[in-house]
Amino acid sequence: MKKAYLLIVLLVSCSQPQSVENSKFEWIGHEVIASAYNSVPWQTDSISPAIAAWGDTLKPGMKTIAVSRDLIKMGLTHNTMVKIDTFPDTFYVKDKMHYRWRNRIDIYMGEDVKKARQWGKKRLFICYAIPRDTTFVKNETK
Repeated sequence: MKKAYLLIVLLVSCSQPQSVENSKFEWIGHEVIASAYNSVPWQTDSISPAIAAWGDTLKPGMKTIAVSRDLIKMGLTHNTMVKIDTFPDTFYVKDKMHYRWRNRIDIYMGEDVKKARQWGKKRLFICYAIPRDTTFVKNETK
């Protein structure tokens, strides 16, 4: 029953009203494991903890996420718009996770380690926008 409810929520949240801007994108829903991270040396990089994998400088308050590399192949590339089912805001992909992770996102929470720990790890749905003129092969996980 919970799965059916979540599927309905996903379908409703991923269906966007057709405006000129939204007609440029196809919104795709996907279930992921989400955790949180901070720009502190022991979680990222001891030399430049606020510099993300694509070179963006992260600042507290930014609505950004890091994605596992298998999700990049599915279209969640640099600056992709992402809606996360428990947040009202739109997030942007600015960082990549370590190669060992699969089907995961990390939500950026500035330098507030306590907030990130309280968030923990959750299974949730995301919707992401890919340009309509781009084709990505969706990898099926087994």
